[in-house]
Amino acid sequence: MTKPKTESDTATLHDATVLVTGGAGFIGSHIADALVDENDVRILDNLSNGSRSNLPDDATLIEGDIRDPVAVRTAMQDVDVVFHQAALISVPESIERPQASQQTNAVATLELLEAARREDARLVLASSVAIYGTPETMPVSESAPKDPQSPYGVDKLTADLYARLYHDLHGVETVVLRYFNVYGPRQSGGAYSGVIDTFLEQAIAGQPITVHGDGDQTRDFVHVDDVVHANLAAATTDHVGRAFNIGTGESITIRELAALVQDTTDSASEIVHTEGRAGDVQRSRAELTRARTELGYEPSNSLEAALEALVPGLVEAD
Repeated sequence: MTKPKTESDTATLHDATVLVTGGAGFIGSHIADALVDENDVRILDNLSNGSRSNLPDDATLIEGDIRDPVAVRTAMQDVDVVFHQAALISVPESIERPQASQQTNAVATLELLEAARREDARLVLASSVAIYGTPETMPVSESAPKDPQSPYGVDKLTADLYARLYHDLHGVETVVLRYFNVYGPRQSGGAYSGVIDTFLEQAIAGQPITVHGDGDQTRDFVHVDDVVHANLAAATTDHVGRAFNIGTGESITIRELAALVQDTTDSASEIVHTEGRAGDVQRSRAELTRARTELGYEPSNSLEAALEALVPGLVEAD
C-alpha cells in the first residue's frame, strides 16, 4: 500500500481516499468530520440508525448495507483507509437476535477484510470491551483472557481475531481498537442507547433515572473526541496487526454516574433501580499502556466537564 501523506505530530491523514462504514452514526460521523477537509471521504451506511443530518457536506454517501457484498465492493473501490464503525451495537438486541448480530458484526467484517485485501487498503476496526467478558483483574489489558458474555461480544471477538489474522496471513494493514464505553454528542436515544445519554434525557425530562441492578457495576466512559483521535492515530501508525484498548483508564459506578447526572442537570428526578440485564459485566476499566506507547493516545476529556457540555444541546432538543 502506498501510504497517503501524513503529519506525524497530528496523526492526521491527508490526500487519502477514506471509507467510513456506519459514517452517518454516532462515532462514524465524528470520524468523517475530522477527515473530510483534507481527504476524499465516503460513507457507507444504510441509515437504519444513523442520520443524514450527521453527514459532513463534502462527504459522499453510499446508501447501502454493510452485509451486502456488492455495496461493500462499490464503496471500497480505490480506498486507502477504511474505518469500520458499522455494527449492531446492542448487547440486549444481540441476545434477542443473535443471527442478525453475527451477520452484521462478524460476517460483514470478513467481507470488508477481503475487500481491503483486494484494494491493498488499511482497515481500522471498531472492536469492543465486550470481548473480555468478566475480567479476572483490573485494569483490563489487551492480553487479558477473552470470555464474552453475549452474542455481541462473541461476534466482536470474531471480527477482532479475523482482522489480526488477515494481517498475519495476507499482510493487510489492520489496527483493532477495543472501545470501552463511548459517549458524546449525536449518541441517539431509545431502548439501546448509551447509559449516559439515557440518564441525561431522563433527568432533563424529570423522569426517574433508571439504574439496572444495584448500580455497583463500574464502567470506563470515554468521550467520542478521544475515540476519534485514536482512530486517526491508528490510520497512520506503524504498529499494525495489533489491538489497542481505547478508554480513559478510570472508572465510575453506574450509581455514582446517576448521581453525577442528577447534580449536573440540577434535576429532581429520583434514582430508581430495576432488574439487572443479562450479559452485563460488573467491572470494567481500561489498561492504556500499549495505546499510549504505540499510538501516542492520551484521553483528554473529563467526564464531569463533558456532561456539562452535553446538557445544553439536550435541553434545546427537548
